[in-house]
Amino acid sequence: MDLYSQWYQSVEPAVQQKTKTIKLLICDIDGVFSDGSVILGNSGEEMKAFNTKDGFGIKALMNAGVEVAVITGRKSTLLENRMKGLGVNHIYQGMENKIIGYNELLKNLNLTHEQVAYIGDDVPDVPVMQLVNLAVSVNDAHPYVKSIADLVTVTNGGRGAVRELTDFIIMMQKGEEYLITHFEGTSA
Repeated sequence: MDLYSQWYQSVEPAVQQKTKTIKLLICDIDGVFSDGSVILGNSGEEMKAFNTKDGFGIKALMNAGVEVAVITGRKSTLLENRMKGLGVNHIYQGMENKIIGYNELLKNLNLTHEQVAYIGDDVPDVPVMQLVNLAVSVNDAHPYVKSIADLVTVTNGGRGAVRELTDFIIMMQKGEEYLITHFEGTSA
């Protein structure tokens, strides 16, 4: 944990231990993969900015053997294209009730709550965060979400918070050396 502590922050041993069982990372999108801004063009087209560091982290995590899924309340072709471009196959959009998507994922992947991490930023993420083994909040999340999280990233949403979490999971499961030596096929 020396590198992670140098790069980001120190993490309590109990949280480190939880991370070792993770087989699935579920991410919210707005406020996590993006900074939460929704930019609308004159013709009604929606635009979002995604951080390539987060994309690299997602691909590296999947290469390390951890599944990745997204559950979001909004629907967007842009999001679908970005996630598929990263190789994410579990995309749940338009989920006003995120528990529905969560339960479907557990069933389809034959996983338990103890094998799941979730990263979110706002109150609609709380029901899933309360069920998973590792609940993570981005640094600029709503204060209540931060208060129930096992881990709060030092990085803001849309600015590398997902990468920070993927680095943590990889380091805890594969070791620090693995993270800096296994980067083939992770271009994002």
